[in-house]
Amino acid sequence: MNTMLTPTAVLAAIGMVSGLGLAVASKIFAVETDPRQEKINDNLPGANCGGCGYAGCADFSAALVAGKVGPADCPVCDEATRKLLGEIMGVEVGESVRHVALIMCQGGSGTANLEGRYNGQASCASADLIGGGDKLCNNGCLGLADCQDVCAFGAIEITTEGIARVIPARCTACGKCLAACPKNLISLVPDTAQIHVLCNNTDKGAAARKACGVSCIGCKKCQKSFEEDPRITIHNYLAKVDYKNPPTDKSVIETCPTGALTVRLLSDHDRGQQSS
Repeated sequence: MNTMLTPTAVLAAIGMVSGLGLAVASKIFAVETDPRQEKINDNLPGANCGGCGYAGCADFSAALVAGKVGPADCPVCDEATRKLLGEIMGVEVGESVRHVALIMCQGGSGTANLEGRYNGQASCASADLIGGGDKLCNNGCLGLADCQDVCAFGAIEITTEGIARVIPARCTACGKCLAACPKNLISLVPDTAQIHVLCNNTDKGAAARKACGVSCIGCKKCQKSFEEDPRITIHNYLAKVDYKNPPTDKSVIETCPTGALTVRLLSDHDRGQQSS
């Protein structure tokens, strides 16, 4: 009987000593957490979208407490939440410009011409690997919903014409759709901007026009409207809006012979004005 009790007692003693050792080690090596971090976590959206550049909201809150980011660096937070984070951190939060994703393409089934028929996995990335997809425009939206699938906020839909469209009111500018698009035709733009070049085609004029009825042909007519105050420039036969100094005079869209330059209202305030 004593033979059985001895190893049991030894094991119990080892367990007790190990437990005490772990308890002491946890006290010695404990990492103190800033109490502000828990408050920040409680007020973050919890989307874990990675739009801030960190793996999730917990990492963002740690970076905020460490001073590596600011309260305005979470793209999902609204203005009220940013101000609350600023109060927790004891810092002032300046006014930030809200950004939304914008699909730089209007080439739906009614305007974009096809060069073949894609019959494979319903994925833009997969279709792009096979000759760039089925559109004659090698830079256009393929409409197979890769961007829609990665959007955690339901901010992207595929239209009846087979191209992606962003719903601005739902967009948080997390940036996941940008990474998902193999054509790199999604941009984050200020929601205050109203005039956009919704085209991603860098072909020369004739080839671009052959591929899509609403393509930019690089004619420079829009650029010439801003020679003294550049707001639209041409690069690689494609017009680009300078979103740091975007055009505001909507009459400039009349200079575009194809309709690639257009008005797209992105903010709730603008849409309210339009409907009133």
